[in-house]
Amino acid sequence: MKKLILGLILLICFGACTDQESEKYTGKSVEFQLYQASEFEFVGKALIKELIGGNLELSIQLEGARGDSETNYPAHLHFGNYTDADAPIAFMLDPVRASDLKSSTILEQLSDGSRLTFEEVSGFDGHIKVHLAADGPDYEVILVAGNIGLNAQSGFNVDEMAVCGKSY
Repeated sequence: MKKLILGLILLICFGACTDQESEKYTGKSVEFQLYQASEFEFVGKALIKELIGGNLELSIQLEGARGDSETNYPAHLHFGNYTDADAPIAFMLDPVRASDLKSSTILEQLSDGSRLTFEEVSGFDGHIKVHLAADGPDYEVILVAGNIGLNAQSGFNVDEMAVCGKSY
């Protein structure tokens, strides 16, 4: 009897979580690959989901060695291709937590004053970079990078990657 009651409670809780999840998103999403960009062995994915109301949620999930809960890796959405020197930052993303290698950001107004809609993502000329540190020499160490939108299918060559400019 206890197992039946526990099972019923879990089913109700699971159903409630699923309902909340489906009420938050429209069901539209697109995923982009993030590639290893330094001697640090990380790869990952960026997932863009459309929220009800039209905003976008950009989530990053890395694979690699996890760190302590106090360490974060800064992440940026940039305009242009990952090969563009000093590509301006379009949006400061929430940092990737070293403890679970995840980040989730609601995209708002970009640095140029525009707002990105889900329909515009496939034509967006941009890329994502995740840094080892927010400043100092480790800022120039890029853990992962990858084009999104317009240039996403162009592949990745770490030797062609440009270091980020701090124009934001």
